[in-house]
Amino acid sequence: MIVLKSKQEIEAMRRASQIVADCHREIAKVIAPGITTAEINDMVAKHIIKLGGKQFTKGYNGFPAETCASINDVVAHGFPGPTPLKEGDIAKIDIVVECDGWFGDSAWCYEVGEVSEAARKLMRVTRECMYLGIEQAVPGNRLGDVVSAIQKHAESNGFSVVRDLLGHGIGRSLHEEPNYEHVGVAGKGIRLKEGMVFTVEPMINEGTYRITIDEDGWTARTADGKLSAQYEHTIAVTADGPLILTEQ
Repeated sequence: MIVLKSKQEIEAMRRASQIVADCHREIAKVIAPGITTAEINDMVAKHIIKLGGKQFTKGYNGFPAETCASINDVVAHGFPGPTPLKEGDIAKIDIVVECDGWFGDSAWCYEVGEVSEAARKLMRVTRECMYLGIEQAVPGNRLGDVVSAIQKHAESNGFSVVRDLLGHGIGRSLHEEPNYEHVGVAGKGIRLKEGMVFTVEPMINEGTYRITIDEDGWTARTADGKLSAQYEHTIAVTADGPLILTEQ
């Protein structure tokens, strides 16, 4: 069942979402060669508390940290760790915050120092995919319109869209209906209605869309070892168009 949110509930979700956005602003100030994702994680954990939120991911089904930190070929759900980031890495940091019983969720992909032209193109196209999908999130459209825009842009640039990790509704739970792949056909799928709130979070790979999962049961990698990028916003469908709750 898809839970529609009132304007007041969407405003309540904005507080959690803006804590997430502020965490990303803080990461952007410090991420550079030499810092570790464990240090970034600890900074985010403290910042969430400072802003009045609660972390969610540490302890969720055994996940060990307050953020997901996914470097280069890691698609998603990477563990923060003690290895320093190096020049040319791309780092996806995914943050979930609970505040007053509501959730916000956003992932961002960061350049570490100077990255290759190939990495920069992948990041640019992935970010464009997310925003092209968000543009389609208006009442009366279908979910297929959102994902078709993402898939067409990614594939027209020679990239692939991960199928096995999903976008999702969000509200008083992190994962609500609908759960959906970021591929599909325009005009198909559920009809979008005012009050729907969900994530748009395409994971775009340099090579194959196929992924593998490490022995830790969490870390998802590209099956061919090539780069992957991701950008994610929590958005609401409104009469005035898509509202990005996690806008930085």
